[in-house]
Amino acid sequence: MTEAKKTTAKKPAAKKATATKTVKAVKSTAKVATSSVAANVKLTGATYATGKRKDSVARVYMLPGKGNITVNGVAMVEYFRRPVLQMIIAQPFGVAKRETEYDIVAFVSGGGLSGQAGAVKHGISKALEKREPELRAPLKAAGFLTRDSRVVERKHYGVRKARRSTQFSKR
Repeated sequence: MTEAKKTTAKKPAAKKATATKTVKAVKSTAKVATSSVAANVKLTGATYATGKRKDSVARVYMLPGKGNITVNGVAMVEYFRRPVLQMIIAQPFGVAKRETEYDIVAFVSGGGLSGQAGAVKHGISKALEKREPELRAPLKAAGFLTRDSRVVERKHYGVRKARRSTQFSKR
């Protein structure tokens, strides 16, 4: 009987732990939502565009400025520490020859850092095209306005991975 009491006592504790995790997640989501609302008040005159790559989605706001790029409230150099990712984000400005004319405020979610950098690049390109329609031709020629829709294929039933099957055994 003591074992039965122990198992029943453990179950409510597990539920309580998941409940507290849920509350913490809701609180952190609320903080993000309020910070983005506060940021949107400052960004009322900005050009808005949504960029996507893999599972990442970037909301990009472009304002006239000095070339500062902020991602999720952090400087781009700190958020994307690898120089390759910083170069990817700067590509649309290089093609358009507008390196120091606009400030960017981006909010990214989902995916990994590489996908997020690609999503920000796509969003910046779309925002540049909205702000200056004559930039459409060079951005389109560079392939920056096309959404890269490749996503990870789902795992299928009876297979080890998406396409990898189990090893064949003759005997």
